Amino acid sequence: MRALIQRVKNARVIIDGKIVGEIGKGLVVFLGIGKIDSLTDVDFMTRKIPQLRIFDDSQGKMNISLNEIRGEILLISQFTLYGNCRRGLRPSYDEAATPPEAQKLYNQVAQKLRDQNLRVAEGVFGAIMQVELCNDGPVTILLDSKERRLA
Repeated sequence: MRALIQRVKNARVIIDGKIVGEIGKGLVVFLGIGKIDSLTDVDFMTRKIPQLRIFDDSQGKMNISLNEIRGEILLISQFTLYGNCRRGLRPSYDEAATPPEAQKLYNQVAQKLRDQNLRVAEGVFGAIMQVELCNDGPVTILLDSKERRLA
């Protein structure tokens, strides 16, 4: 599972000219689901994302988590995070999960984040979306659940 995380002042997702999800200060999480992802990956992401210390403390040092600032999450499905461009110029998505499996795990991520009393806005799985955001910093973090330590 891969998450591209951006610290934002605000963000929204628009489909067919209508706002379907919107947040204030918090994180935009573009989430890609891989073929071999499972509940272990869901647990890793939903534990790690809210605890990332990427918000500034009073000294301007990134030392505060989303939980501590009571921030919000805009969660967007993004299969293109599994685009592989090692060969040729057109990405291959062979490593991405099938839409039904990806949607199942995506929904579990959204629910597990909500279970932590986080406000989670979403796009629409599989839809063509426009995402508008004001990146704060900019701060952009890439998480890959397969790179976690197994200690």
